[in-house]
Amino acid sequence: MSLNHKPYQSIKHFSALLSDYLDEKELLKSLYHRFPKIENFNDQILEKQSEWSNSQEKRELLSDVLLDQYAFIEDKQESIQNITLLRDQATYTVTTGHQLNLFTGPLYFLYKIISTINLCQQLQQEYPAFHFVPVYWMATEDHDFEEIQYFNYSDKKVVYNREATGGVGRLSTDGLEDVLAVFKDLLGKHDHALEVLSLFKKGYVEHKNLADATRAIAHELFKKEGLVIIDADNERLKSLAIPYFKEELVSKASFNAVSKTLETWPDQYKVQVNPREINLFYLTGDYRKRIIEKDGTYHIDEIGISFTQDEILKELETYPERFSPNVIMRPLYQEVILPNLCYIGGGGEIAYWLELKGYFDSLQVTFPILLLRNSALLITNKQLDKLEKMSLEVWDLFEEDHTITTQLTHKISAIEIDFSEQKQHLKQQFVALHQLATQTDPSFENAVKAQEHKQIKGLEHLENRLLKAQKRQLQDHLERALQLKKELFPNGSLQERHTNFSVLYQEYGPEFIHNLKEHLDPLDLRFTLIQL
Repeated sequence: MSLNHKPYQSIKHFSALLSDYLDEKELLKSLYHRFPKIENFNDQILEKQSEWSNSQEKRELLSDVLLDQYAFIEDKQESIQNITLLRDQATYTVTTGHQLNLFTGPLYFLYKIISTINLCQQLQQEYPAFHFVPVYWMATEDHDFEEIQYFNYSDKKVVYNREATGGVGRLSTDGLEDVLAVFKDLLGKHDHALEVLSLFKKGYVEHKNLADATRAIAHELFKKEGLVIIDADNERLKSLAIPYFKEELVSKASFNAVSKTLETWPDQYKVQVNPREINLFYLTGDYRKRIIEKDGTYHIDEIGISFTQDEILKELETYPERFSPNVIMRPLYQEVILPNLCYIGGGGEIAYWLELKGYFDSLQVTFPILLLRNSALLITNKQLDKLEKMSLEVWDLFEEDHTITTQLTHKISAIEIDFSEQKQHLKQQFVALHQLATQTDPSFENAVKAQEHKQIKGLEHLENRLLKAQKRQLQDHLERALQLKKELFPNGSLQERHTNFSVLYQEYGPEFIHNLKEHLDPLDLRFTLIQL
């Protein structure tokens, strides 16, 4: 069951920018289009409908590409139905994106997709005249393999060691049989361990590259919800973006627009990403390198290949698949090829999307609604029992360690560790001295103030010494509390940023996914506690 919620703004793990966005602060309103409220989707639909009014050919191409990408996927009826619906002018998407982390990476991969699925279902209920398709955009063109080559199983790191260059989606799955063997030894004999192993094998042993493997795993987890998984590293899809890629190469459109936005970026917020002059990479099977223009010549960084402007534009027309958008341009590419209403992402993603509205406006592309993905802490009955026995609330564990131990010591100590009454009594004793001091010279008045301050500080010092003494006496209890925090906040971070779903799936099976889906409400902009 779902326990309760807490505003993101009150949790230290979320940035000031994100908190102010959720509070709809006036300072940020120029950086987004519409706030994620169910009623705001009406105007978003109408605007996207106008933008895509003559888009049947684009819809047909999108659907055809997706059908090809699903050719080798089994048990796909619901997804194929949604892919076919994309041909309909009344169909719109809600999209989330994520890297191809080994075996999905941290838990928030699931939260992103479930937020997307659940929002589509809510929109369907609110706007029955339209169709809404949940889309997972695989970041197949990323080239930072070190970020995705592992996942955490409890306190162990399962790593896929290999050399890697180019877009990660194109990497072969050679060697993942060895990773499967290591993972099998870690899993042991839990109730659903065989299902977890079968899913890993179905993805990485039965498919030739990481894109196909990731699609197979995500599909297996969410096939009944009709999730559509897209690999945009595709010649036909990129052909739709040629005019925008050309604008980037010739006019540096994204650099100019985003730089203008950053000129007035509020000082109190960190800039998430800075634009390059050209925000496209040149992508082959062997590498993904920056395109750098200098004096009219376009150089492929570190490779020694160069083009004139005419040559690179011809290259774009002939081989659009060789042009790969970076973090600044990828959102535009997404919105150009999908009839998308809303993007669902984590705090860092929302932060860089907020830099992009001026860029979208300059190219007359509708800016999507930006929705923070659901965020949750999953807790077992056993862990809840421990908390109760230790006189702790779940929310207490969100604090720093020293705050937890101090608050808990005050709560369970048999001795009162609060000298407020004594300090108040002392201050009252000095009232008469202060009155007397006003009748003599200022030096005496200053001496009284100094003595009062000294004695108050003395009481505070004694209070702190008493607290430390009680902490030593209650050390075992406090250490058990901090150990429980380590279980729920691995490495001091949110559980969802560390723990892999397999740890929980092996025990609870498919019911685990069902539980998440039941209790994650994408439009409830609060942190969720879920009891397993």
